[in-house]
Amino acid sequence: MNRTRKTVPGGFYIRAEAGDVNLQAATADDGKTLRRFTMTAYTGGAMALAGWPYPVVVDLTGLALGKKSRPILMNHDTARIVGHTDTVGVEGTALTVAGVISGVGSAAREVVGASDNGFPWQASLGAAVKKVVFVPEGKTAAANGKEFAGPVYMVRQAKLGEVSFVALGADDATTAKVEAGRIPVIEGNSNMEVMTMDFEKWVEAKGFVLADLSEDQTANLKAMYEAEMNAAGKPDGDQPARGTQAGPAKPVEGKPSAAEAVIQAREEAQSAVRTERERVSAIQEICGGEFPRIERDAIRLGWSIEDTSQKVLKAMRENRPQADVHIVTRSDKGSAFTARSLEASLCLRARIPEETLVKEYGEQIVESAYANREISLQALLAECAEMEGRTIPRTFGNDTIRAAFSTVSLPGILNNVANKKLLRAFESQAIVATRICSEGELNDFKESERYRLTDVGDLEPVAPDGELKHGGLKEDKATNQLGTFGKIFALTREMIYNDDLAAFMKVPEGMGARAGRKVDQLFFTRLLGNPVQGDGKTLFHADHKNWRDGADTALSGDSLALAIQMFLDQTDADGQPINVSPKFLLVPTALKMTARELLNSVTFFATGSSNKARIPTYNALADEDIEVVASPYLSNTNYPGASVKAWYLFADPAVVDTFEIGYLKGRRVPTVEQGETDFDTLGIKFRVYFDLGVREQDYRGMTKFKGEA
Repeated sequence: MNRTRKTVPGGFYIRAEAGDVNLQAATADDGKTLRRFTMTAYTGGAMALAGWPYPVVVDLTGLALGKKSRPILMNHDTARIVGHTDTVGVEGTALTVAGVISGVGSAAREVVGASDNGFPWQASLGAAVKKVVFVPEGKTAAANGKEFAGPVYMVRQAKLGEVSFVALGADDATTAKVEAGRIPVIEGNSNMEVMTMDFEKWVEAKGFVLADLSEDQTANLKAMYEAEMNAAGKPDGDQPARGTQAGPAKPVEGKPSAAEAVIQAREEAQSAVRTERERVSAIQEICGGEFPRIERDAIRLGWSIEDTSQKVLKAMRENRPQADVHIVTRSDKGSAFTARSLEASLCLRARIPEETLVKEYGEQIVESAYANREISLQALLAECAEMEGRTIPRTFGNDTIRAAFSTVSLPGILNNVANKKLLRAFESQAIVATRICSEGELNDFKESERYRLTDVGDLEPVAPDGELKHGGLKEDKATNQLGTFGKIFALTREMIYNDDLAAFMKVPEGMGARAGRKVDQLFFTRLLGNPVQGDGKTLFHADHKNWRDGADTALSGDSLALAIQMFLDQTDADGQPINVSPKFLLVPTALKMTARELLNSVTFFATGSSNKARIPTYNALADEDIEVVASPYLSNTNYPGASVKAWYLFADPAVVDTFEIGYLKGRRVPTVEQGETDFDTLGIKFRVYFDLGVREQDYRGMTKFKGEA
């Protein structure tokens, strides 16, 4: 007979019914009249446990009673003391407890007062499980002077805990009741032993002769046998308790209200889903798309991560080539519906380039993905559900949607594809700000100060005695601050029923484009707003030597030459030239062609007016290494300060920090996250957010010409 390890709840409550709990008067040594109580808590029979699928027997010979004096509480609340016990013992096949109502608080008075009025109290004793043996069907085990036929759980070792008075349950006929406590299930509890049949005996019990079976029949029966043995002993709150003496579960005072029970049930369900998703995700990572049969069996049959690892290692050893063997690599057609293959299929459908996918998924997965690149949304949900062992109906409906949304694969696939689609749209945006601004990293959302040290004082002649004079540094300060910008989008039930995957894919694509535009929106809002700086002057100001207006500032060869001269003549805090050349000519779209003509033409001819004394034979401006950048934001009337005539020169951001784009922790792209599926919503939500801020840093690296008077 084999013994395999299983998982069981870590404890339970033994509940004595009202007929076995007695309160009576008692006289203490100081003359006070106190109340005593006695009860028969358990008589050694099989009992129902709501969280377990089969009856439970507590072996009284293995029940550790501990100290005789222990607190008596009200409804297991440590703040509500009723009294203490003075006798706890086993008499024959019965567990008896006696104590005194010694508390002085409201709980003690409530117990005594209600008892005087005839209220039928019952007591609940907590117990911690130490060792459990599961007896399967067809086997028997002895405890408390009785024989018990399987299936049944034998609690061979347990430790008695605290005692509480609780209200009477609904069933007065039951003499003892075991109720599941809120003690977490201990995964991999080594104290749980399950007695199981050998495979050969199990086959005979099913009416087959092992020697007469084919290999396929034997394999199928083996899978059924392992599934049945794995299921034995597992707690399952959805199954009804079975037992000879057990009655139905009864509501008891002190338990959660209906609303609280719903919330608790949701939390427990979400916790169970998370645990299962973690198991499935670990199995998929272990198999890595190379062992699809092991992956599918592990998910459907509930294999542990350790068991799956052993199976994969065994398969790898069996497939390991021997010396002098010719190796031929073939595509595994059985992996066509793995999660990564489905994900790659959706990426192809989303028009993500094949070379990008090959780098991430590999050629084999991308090759298999081509066969399913036109998979429908409903088929995707069904495949994800079946891939993780979910049972789905033949007709597509709400049950299939729920099953798919409870998997690890579907939310992960949709999240990854949406993220790739969004980032591709984001990176395809022609963002002006990232070309002419420097980029920085911010650690939080508080306003951050940027300090810049500038030298003051020139190098001076050294005196004959060799003494060098001290120079100085002046500290300039600029600021930046992050903001968060985001939105939620969803794969709705309507999209699923309409089988409209294309509509879903358009949403992250549009959000990626908007995220790119948000960078420019922040930059141009700040630029056109001409904010006041720390010295009390606006960013572009005559005192900063970076501003000029008047009719002669309209974009032309002369005005551009003047602007370049102003830029080159810019000085530092000590009044010395900084010797920085302009790198970008930023213009509204109406001036784009004019700017290109000025900078790119080989020759430049002046007008024929009488005040032009010479006509140049070549365009001197073409020798300037200046790049034309045009943006519609400069002339968009939604932005205060917009103009179709004003234009700017900017230095290279690698030389001078003109504007800075700050990112949280250096993340320069938007983030896509999958949200928790609402309990009452047939859909799945995603959120996109971007943490960034844009601020000006040094006015010396930019010049503005108004373009008009």
